[in-house]
Amino acid sequence: MFRGRSQHNLDAKGRLSIPARFREVLRERYGNAGLIITNLPDCLVAYPWPEWQKLEEKLLSYPVDPPELRLYKRYFLGSAEECFPDRQGRILIPGHLRKEAGINREVVLLGMLNHFEIWSPERIEPEFQRARENFVELSRFVSELGCRDA
Repeated sequence: MFRGRSQHNLDAKGRLSIPARFREVLRERYGNAGLIITNLPDCLVAYPWPEWQKLEEKLLSYPVDPPELRLYKRYFLGSAEECFPDRQGRILIPGHLRKEAGINREVVLLGMLNHFEIWSPERIEPEFQRARENFVELSRFVSELGCRDA
């Protein structure tokens, strides 16, 4: 699983060196599968191909395609790019995705269990501040989620 936080710099071509612990997860859990990288409103998200396929299957399972779902798919799926790590464990993050996420040179990677997020440092700090300020309420919410399944 992808866990933890790390800071990295993109090279001049827009390549990101995937942290060794994330490369290890990709190799051991996903057999060096490629990644799909796409937009979230404030950052990028990278899914190993098998996890991305689960998302696609879920989206295909909806019997109707209401306007909200089409809008979501346009933004989330329409920008998706397949990326394969090179021999040095780097992936090229396409320019249109970097621009959308406000990423220049520095990035922060956050492990999110079955995927990881790629943030600009300027955009992630307010998110962490918001989480710190609301941690008790967030913990309560997460706890309640667990109780529903029990």
